[in-house]
Amino acid sequence: MGKLLRRTSTRTRVIAGALALALVAGAVYWFVLRQPSSAAAAPEATTQSVAASLSTVQQSVTTTATLTPSVQEEVSFAGSGTVTAVDVQAGDTVEAGQALATIDTLQLDAAVLSAKADLAEAQATLADSQDSSDGSAADLARISADQAQVEVAQSAVTAAEAALAGATLTAPAAGLVTEVNVSVGQAVTGSTTSSTSGSGADSGTTGGAGGSAPGATSSTTTTSSGAAFVIVGTDAWEATATVGDSDLPHLAVGNQVELTVDGLEDTVFGTVATIGLLPSTSSGTATYPVTISVTGSPEGLHDGVTADAEIIYERRTDVLTVPSAAVRTVDGESVVTQAGEDGEEVTTVVTVGETTGSLVEITSGLEEGDEVLVQVVQRTETGTGGESGQTGQMPGGGDFDPSQVPEGFDPSQMGGPGGQGGGQRNG
Repeated sequence: MGKLLRRTSTRTRVIAGALALALVAGAVYWFVLRQPSSAAAAPEATTQSVAASLSTVQQSVTTTATLTPSVQEEVSFAGSGTVTAVDVQAGDTVEAGQALATIDTLQLDAAVLSAKADLAEAQATLADSQDSSDGSAADLARISADQAQVEVAQSAVTAAEAALAGATLTAPAAGLVTEVNVSVGQAVTGSTTSSTSGSGADSGTTGGAGGSAPGATSSTTTTSSGAAFVIVGTDAWEATATVGDSDLPHLAVGNQVELTVDGLEDTVFGTVATIGLLPSTSSGTATYPVTISVTGSPEGLHDGVTADAEIIYERRTDVLTVPSAAVRTVDGESVVTQAGEDGEEVTTVVTVGETTGSLVEITSGLEEGDEVLVQVVQRTETGTGGESGQTGQMPGGGDFDPSQVPEGFDPSQMGGPGGQGGGQRNG
């Protein structure tokens, strides 16, 4: 009986080992030989006939630009006083002429009265000088001096009246209020309003757009910001970019620019406004600043956003072109292949011009509508092996049936690299 049991156990191990080997072989067969894979078929070359056609050919310089509002106003009261009202806050959008804040008029009224008194006194002095003059050189000099004093006093009256009129500070341009640096009850002293319009790539900043607030003055130098309000325009935009020294000779003020902005489907158009004359050097490469004026008031633009800029310096229409792939060089000459009347291929010598993208200009040798042959290489992919989702098969056919595994069989005995073979007998 013991021998019979040992014989049965040995037989079971032999069957299990054989089945393990079969499973290993099946797995290798399936995953290595039969697993579907994508194999690139040999490229297929086909010949197509393409007609020479009239196209628009353009030459351009591509670069990256940064969008900024072209108008930035720093607005302050021209007169002194105590703030009695603040009508806007940071983040508000204002229109030109809209009230921003108001100061009391006590000091402003006094300044007007004082200026008018000085003017009256200067006028009286001038009148006395004119009445007492005997025409001598000394008297005439005195009259000229008194006349100058009258003009100075009149200017002071004008400034005082403007300050009084500017007790209510208004927005010089439409835009977004980005800073409010005054509050009710705060005492302010008269200062100037500065504005910036454009980055002025070639010679500093240009003057600000829009009018000045009543009682405020404007300059082209931007202060660092003790301004009561800062307003950034939203109706006019510009973009700043740089170009290399090799591209600079092609560009000119007025060149059309096409801007591609992330998040916007439509192209934003503009023109070159300024080209810097002084380069900046980075890593030994000279670049020149270019300012681009954005055309119109496109929606969806934001300060500091980057855009891909294509500066078009040459554009020609009705240019005869063929695909660049249709032209080849033979014995130093440019040629194309045409289909003859009898189906034979005919080589035609052509003269080529500029190449734009995948098209080349033909200046002689062809006419509009002439057919040229272009060889197109197509690369296809085909699947090999069984279809996705097929069940694994054992060598020799038939699906794998888990019920065929003997009871108590341990799949780990199938073995692997460096492991024990599943078909090895134990004793």
